[in-house]
Amino acid sequence: MEKSFLKLAKITLVLVYLVIVAGAVVRMTGSGMGCPDWPKCFGYYIPPTDETVLEWQANRDFEKGQVIIQNKALWVATANFTTSNTYNPKNWEAYTKHDYAEFNVWHTWIEYINRLFGALAGFATLALAIFSFWFWKKSKKIPLLAWLVVFGMGFQAWLGATVVYSVLAPVRITLHMFMALAIVAMLLFLIYNAQQSKKPFKGPALIRSVVLFSIILSLIQIILGTQVRQAVDHQVDVVGYLAKNLWLENPDITFYVHRSLSILVLLTNGFLFWKIRKNDWKLPEINWVMLFILIEVLTGMAMFYLDFPFGSQPLHLVIASILFGIQFYLFLKVFHKTKNNINL
Repeated sequence: MEKSFLKLAKITLVLVYLVIVAGAVVRMTGSGMGCPDWPKCFGYYIPPTDETVLEWQANRDFEKGQVIIQNKALWVATANFTTSNTYNPKNWEAYTKHDYAEFNVWHTWIEYINRLFGALAGFATLALAIFSFWFWKKSKKIPLLAWLVVFGMGFQAWLGATVVYSVLAPVRITLHMFMALAIVAMLLFLIYNAQQSKKPFKGPALIRSVVLFSIILSLIQIILGTQVRQAVDHQVDVVGYLAKNLWLENPDITFYVHRSLSILVLLTNGFLFWKIRKNDWKLPEINWVMLFILIEVLTGMAMFYLDFPFGSQPLHLVIASILFGIQFYLFLKVFHKTKNNINL
């Protein structure tokens, strides 16, 4: 049962990261409003592939909740009915969450696939929580945390809805991202604590402090990165998608702080890499940390000096989230103590 739980936990973690990847693609393609309602998409469980489906038509069956675009606004069917030869406004009510009313089949399906990954990850976390009851007698914190992940996924879904209702408000997008990282951290905690073979870290307290500092630095970088991304999105609205050379023409102070802190991130983790390798501590995660930091630096340089090559933005975001996960797992290992002490 323990092995099955660990496999399911790892699968769930991969699914959550796939949601992050899909979310990054949604942002890169500007598909965040591809489905203007939630949890359905234009009132359908499976969204349309043709704009004519969202147009009023005579002698057509509509179901309650289905959406049409009429006079550049969204209208929702109030009941099941068949249209006559003329439009009857009594059969429709205005969609009041926002006034965005556009259909782009690519944006719609990119956002829809993002939601499908989210639903799949949600079902996986629910299955994981049910399996976690096997640990109740051994360690109550595992099932408790597993169910906290379920509630976290529910909260994340609600945040996703508020992002749509706010027409992609930057603050809510940032909160949505940080909730995803919190879920990643909880799943890694579950995976680590469900394993039987855990050895306490016997290195100096300095290493623990530096690992904690490196995680804080990464979180700060993610916050700054989202603000830089918001500024870039604003520039895209001003100069257009094709003028990539102008997206970072006059960056504000946030960009320069973000770029300068990347040097501190590299130095901090480089110090950890040197100390761990020198003392032969069994912490292979630091190798992956350094690899992903280098990829982050390269993708950041590519966006600035090569005018945002295709895929560089979502890759930069996804790598940052993976880097956080590896750092958090390293944190769990270096803060692991003997049973006589508090065990994280």
